[in-house]
Amino acid sequence: MTPNETAPKESIAASARPHVPVLLNEVIDALAITPGETHVDGTFGAGGYSMAMIAAGAKVYAFDQDPDAIASGADMVAASDGQLVLHHDFYSQMADVLDGEDIDGITLDIGVSSMQLDQAGRGFSFQKDGPLDMRMSQDGPSAADFLNEADEEDIANVIYRYGEERRSRKIAKAIVDARPLTRTSELANIVRKSLGHKPGDKKDPATRTFQAIRIHINRELGELEDGLIAAERLLKPGGRLAVVTFHSLEDRIVKNFLRDRSGQKSAGSRHIPQVSEKRPAPTFHKPAKMVRPAGAEQVSNPRARSATLRLAVRSDAPAVPATGGMQ
Repeated sequence: MTPNETAPKESIAASARPHVPVLLNEVIDALAITPGETHVDGTFGAGGYSMAMIAAGAKVYAFDQDPDAIASGADMVAASDGQLVLHHDFYSQMADVLDGEDIDGITLDIGVSSMQLDQAGRGFSFQKDGPLDMRMSQDGPSAADFLNEADEEDIANVIYRYGEERRSRKIAKAIVDARPLTRTSELANIVRKSLGHKPGDKKDPATRTFQAIRIHINRELGELEDGLIAAERLLKPGGRLAVVTFHSLEDRIVKNFLRDRSGQKSAGSRHIPQVSEKRPAPTFHKPAKMVRPAGAEQVSNPRARSATLRLAVRSDAPAVPATGGMQ
């Protein structure tokens, strides 16, 4: 995409969207942007973080695998006077795409975007009936493909692992018995019926199953692990990494990565002899205390209730050599 060189910087405000990202003020404060810096928004979505970074004086390279997000961001690119560059790619590829760039900060807002959830045709939510899709990139096998073709055991394992659903086997059997499935409402009703859910119950049990299938279809946890490694490679010394997560599986990955990379890994039990292990120099300073949304934001935005922000600052140590995954 080619930015409109004649558009004044002030016109970026004209492309503002009503969507406000979770923990926006806290993220921007944590990034401590100085005008002229270069930042990465690894999960562009509706552009809320990118726009706030540009308003603070940064040039932003933004990534998104969703072609709809890239298309809808074209007006922001045109209005940014070259301050926003969009890449239709996975954020785990940012170190390769931006090799040689001097990056001062990286922000990741993990999981499905509000924009995707609100579109029934994308199949991420059961609040409105839609096709059983759930693909962020709109490419590859869909949720329907997986549920209609996978073995019952594989479906149960996905629901248990990524949805932390104790009754995953019962749900998986009900899914297989009801195949083929094509609609989000079908899946939601199958889960509810298999677990004896009653209208008016406080929490809809379909939530965990939808989360699990979505994470599996989009390889979200693997993408997060690869993205953290890419951020470590790309950030300059003193660069800031801000990651917003929405459930325990994501947050655990981020917490453990930053603990490991900052040399905070547990020394083990005093009852077990310590094994001498030469570890790489810490690539991040000790992470800041996690941040949760203020009460007012949790009230105004239900999605914010489960959000957690973790921040760490890059040291001057070289990135840990790649070994095919997180260590």
